[in-house]
This record gives sequence, C-alpha cells and structure tokens, in this order.
Amino acid sequence: MADKLSRSRVRSAWVFLAPTLIVLALVAAWPLLRTIWYGFTDTSLLEMEKSKWVGLDNYTGKGGLLHNKEWWQAVRNTLWFTLLTVSIETVLGTIIALVLHRSFPGRGLVRAAVLIPWAIPTIVSARMWSWMLNDQFGIINHMLLGLGIIDTPKAWTADLAMTSIVLVDVWKTTPFMSLLILAALQMLPKECYEAAQIDGVHPVKVFFRVTLPLIRPALMVAVIFRALDAVRVFDLVYVLTTGTKDMATMSIYARQQLIDFNDVGYGSAASTLLFFIVALLTILYIFVGRVKLGDK
Repeated sequence: MADKLSRSRVRSAWVFLAPTLIVLALVAAWPLLRTIWYGFTDTSLLEMEKSKWVGLDNYTGKGGLLHNKEWWQAVRNTLWFTLLTVSIETVLGTIIALVLHRSFPGRGLVRAAVLIPWAIPTIVSARMWSWMLNDQFGIINHMLLGLGIIDTPKAWTADLAMTSIVLVDVWKTTPFMSLLILAALQMLPKECYEAAQIDGVHPVKVFFRVTLPLIRPALMVAVIFRALDAVRVFDLVYVLTTGTKDMATMSIYARQQLIDFNDVGYGSAASTLLFFIVALLTILYIFVGRVKLGDK
C-alpha cells in the first residue's frame, strides 16, 4: 500500500512539473542546443543559410578559441573578477548579516536600506557609477581632491578598470549575500548560544565553532549562486569599460564575435565554452563544499 501511494505521488509530481519542464525546454534547452550546433559551423549573421560544418575548427583550429590570446585574456579577466568579487562579498555579506541579525532600534529600516543597491537594475547602477567615476566631472574625484587624498583626477575606468569594476559590483551585490546569510542566521537554534553564553565562551570562538559550521551549507549555496552570476558578468563591465579588449569578459567576447563581427559560429563556440565553464564551476563548488541538492 505504501509503495502504491509513493508511486502515485511521484506520478502526480511529474504531472505538475510537466508544463514547467516543457516551457524550460522551449526557452532554454532548444536555444542552448542550437548554440552548441552553431559552434561547429562557420555560420555568419549575414548569411545564416550558407553555413558549413567545420567540426572543431572554432575550438582547436589554427584560429580557434584555444589558440586565441584574446579569448584567454577574457577568461583570465572573468575568473579574476569572480574570485575577487565573490571573496569580498562573502566576507562583507557575513559581517553585515551578523550586524543585522542583532536587535537594535531601527533594525527594520536599516535592513530595507541595505537592500537598495541590490534592487537597482545593474545597467542603471553601472551608468550611475560611470558618471561618478568620470575623470573630468565625476563626484568621486571631486571628493578625493577636496580631501587631499589625490593630487590629480584619476581615470578610474581606464587606469584602474578592474578595481573600479570590482568595487561597483561589491557595492551592488553584497546585499544579496547578506540577505541569504541573514536568512540562515535566523534559522539557528538559540539554545547553542545560550549554552555558550553561560559557559563564558568568547563571541569570536562562538562564531567560528558554532555559527559558521551551522550556516556553512547556506553560505556555500550563496557562494555558488554568486559565482555563477559573476562568471556570466556582462552589463557592468560593458558599461564601465565600453567593452575594451583588455577588460573584456567571456560574455563580452562572445557578444563581440556574434554581433560586432557577425561570426555566429565563432561566437557560439565561445558561448558554449562559457556554458561548460559555468557547469564545471557548479560541480566543483558542490564537490568542495559537499552541498547536496536535497539539503535544506
């Protein structure tokens, strides 16, 4: 009887999931498969019907991605950006979440205010910061000159492009990490902290021995989500640097090949590699963090 009930529940679950799976197949799986297919052809945006099969030439050929210095520069830019932003945002997000988890007057208002940068669309915040970082009329240079920290205006998005991009991304996305970590903190049992307080354990030891191990699964999930988003970064870098080759990410490089150079085959190959890199990072984070998909 129990087996029949279990099978009935599984069938019901598949019935309810079927519409969602069909929609995902139409809007995600099919375009992905087409992109992978184009990566093995010499398709041009202007002559889509005249495409020819070229096999692995777009990947391993003489001018393929694996032999292209600009592609590897884009890969390095993307991975370096991901490492810096995720690391900084995880540390700052944890600190902010710990502060917001404590009771103090106006905590609700502060929580709402912290989320404002995350709520602003990325393209809007990128344009806003590009004006603020402008070397001629930007308010950042004006403030630093007034305080005597710098002697001459800095071209932040040119001379310090990666630093500027990382700082802007940290400003925008740290609230996302704080929100996820705060949710984990609010689920922790109070008995552990009451026992530690009675025993007189130092708060720093309580954090590393009690809090951090308990929020570790949620923290790893937050890191995974943020890392996947960082690897796919496009709009923030494109607006702040106008897509220059030195600061191009993998997404920007793929877009340049697809749109600017009308090379659908080569651009699709770059997009396919980006997809597999994202998939590899997902598997790596799950393996290292030992996060199971069924964990709650």
